Amino acid sequence: MQGLKAAAALLIRRSRAESWRALPNYHYRNLSSLPSNSSIDDDIQNQVLVEGEAYSRAAILNRPSALNALNTNMCARLLKLYKSWEDNPDIGFVMMKGSGRAFCAGGDIVSLYHLIKQGKLEDCKEFFRTIYSFIYELGTYLKPHVAILDGITMGGGAGVSIPGTFRVATDRTVFATPETLIGFHPDAGASFYLSHLPGHLGEYLALSGETLSGAEMIACGLATHYSYSERLQLIEQQLGKLVTDDPSVIEATLEKYSDLVHPDKMSVLHRIETVDKCFSHDTVEEIFYALESEASGSNDAFCNSTLRRLKEASPLSLKVSLRSIREGRFETLDQCLVREYRMSLQGISKNISTDFCEGVRARMVDKDLAPKWNPASLEQVSEDMVEHYFSPLNELEPDLELPTEQREAFT
Repeated sequence: MQGLKAAAALLIRRSRAESWRALPNYHYRNLSSLPSNSSIDDDIQNQVLVEGEAYSRAAILNRPSALNALNTNMCARLLKLYKSWEDNPDIGFVMMKGSGRAFCAGGDIVSLYHLIKQGKLEDCKEFFRTIYSFIYELGTYLKPHVAILDGITMGGGAGVSIPGTFRVATDRTVFATPETLIGFHPDAGASFYLSHLPGHLGEYLALSGETLSGAEMIACGLATHYSYSERLQLIEQQLGKLVTDDPSVIEATLEKYSDLVHPDKMSVLHRIETVDKCFSHDTVEEIFYALESEASGSNDAFCNSTLRRLKEASPLSLKVSLRSIREGRFETLDQCLVREYRMSLQGISKNISTDFCEGVRARMVDKDLAPKWNPASLEQVSEDMVEHYFSPLNELEPDLELPTEQREAFT
């Protein structure tokens, strides 16, 4: 039995590694959580529901009115459930899906905003520790994992699904990492998976916060399978009948009911040469200049829209995020999470800038859509400010601790 488990775990790791090697205007205010007092804080159990089949379990993110935005309690429950399921010999594989029109819009940033305003930074740290720990658990999980990305899948929502074995995108999927637009950085493992995308697509997505469709996700490797939303019930029924922990059996079932799709003619994936040409530069200033040069001669609509998007973002966040993606290319998942934890604590501390609170205020709280970034321009963002983001909060602040000795890091 131990030999079978080891073989299955090896298959899972191989399928993950192969999926990464093969990686070839939604408004932000609609893409994250609503305030936590909007009748969504039922009891903790109901925020993550559980479905059981013959040989599988499914975790259902269940805050539909908040687009299933994650809070600390949800992440802690996921971590507890997944550990118990991994240790249960009667469970062969695990699934995750969302209620309503979203898989998961990310972390509950409005709640974080209010905690920061109340001076409750320790509660914010607990949120980041818990969600990053769960992401590492998922990225090193010994059983096959299937995430059904039907609907909005952004930020932390991508973080709690993409490190798993299989990701099923649909015609309703909207993916993005729009953190620079709220004065933050793509986190929850984003610097790992974005940096493994083809060419410099990861830099484009991280800096612009632009969306991808389900068809684009499957084309670039962020998703492993694609299905029209109306067929998901059939897929889940077929998966529920399986009595296996063999990822190849699960994959065969997913492939049997998958649909063949291609990105439409307006997709960024058809502009990958332009993306590589512009986003391969070492600095954000050079990226701006390259986009402006491309747009000046032909009035290129893609370059112009990308420039407009970048100009909406926090200048500091742009520089921090570019460095984060570049470092992620040479790091394992655990190294990315430990570094992102440092960055996140700096981002909420106000030691360097108040951009996170200002971004959430402008887009999610007051909704005036007019954030006052500080620094206000790229020229005012010093190298020291960027460097500070990658340092511990202070001498006494512990780094994120992950069980890397017990669980092999995903590379």
